[in-house]
Amino acid sequence: MSRTPPLVWGLLVSGVIGVSFAGAILQHVDQIPPLMRASWRLQITVLMLLPVAIWQWRSMELNAKKRMFEKKTLAILLASGFALAAHFATWVASLDHTTLAHSLLFVTSHPLIVLFGLAIWVRKPSKLETIGAIIGLSGAFIALLDIKGDGDVTLLGDSLAFIGGITVVGYIVAGKILRQWMPVFVYAVPVTLIGAIILIPFSYLMGESTAAFGWVESDLLGWFVLLAFLAGIVGHTGLNACLRWVSPLTISVSVTLEPVIGSIIGYVFFDAGMPGFWTWIGGPLLILGVILVVKGGVKDELDIIDQ
Repeated sequence: MSRTPPLVWGLLVSGVIGVSFAGAILQHVDQIPPLMRASWRLQITVLMLLPVAIWQWRSMELNAKKRMFEKKTLAILLASGFALAAHFATWVASLDHTTLAHSLLFVTSHPLIVLFGLAIWVRKPSKLETIGAIIGLSGAFIALLDIKGDGDVTLLGDSLAFIGGITVVGYIVAGKILRQWMPVFVYAVPVTLIGAIILIPFSYLMGESTAAFGWVESDLLGWFVLLAFLAGIVGHTGLNACLRWVSPLTISVSVTLEPVIGSIIGYVFFDAGMPGFWTWIGGPLLILGVILVVKGGVKDELDIIDQ
């Protein structure tokens, strides 16, 4: 295996920091209802990604271009877009009903969810995965002790964030399938566009009255542009680009730091407040559990790569 270029590690660090800004900024612009807030974020991201996607499209081989329009590819892209929309709808809504730290902790717990799916349908978890799941779930239950009748942490908010973690799994699986042959920007643009469009009618169905393309003349446009750039371009796209040089395991473990970094960003720049007592205890356990689950699955991950 060739040595990883030093700049890639810088890209990885930048990517993790970039995605960690998302929660704090999305919570900061809560004047916009959650579903439309999510749609605006995705719409602006599409515009930023589009020029590079066009360049990548032009450089693709003819067979790959034809493959883009196969029924299977279109179905996966559509499913990925739906999963992305569901992820953003529930996660952004959670930011209005719980603390930033809790939202980030529960939305990044998806490796635990994947493990349960594997245990039911595919294989028996390894010893390390089992230990990680026990530690992670224990941490989650301890963190939930911060829920109070008049507090900022609520069961509704934490549940929405957890559902956001579940729904993002579909987006991740679709990406792993298509990114084997599809350039990252060519993949990201249609999926992000589908997600943005799906959120618009659901926003109106939920009684949100904000204009679908109101970001064009919104006073908050600067924040949404910054959000799309940091989280969408530097963050998610940067991490996807890192897959060329580093393993998915390395990226998955790195992203588990998002609740820590995101909470610090929220506290320093957006007055998000400090996590509660039980979150200080349960949060690190939840993160540790996720890391152990991810690390415990490395053998199976390598087997998949070899195939």
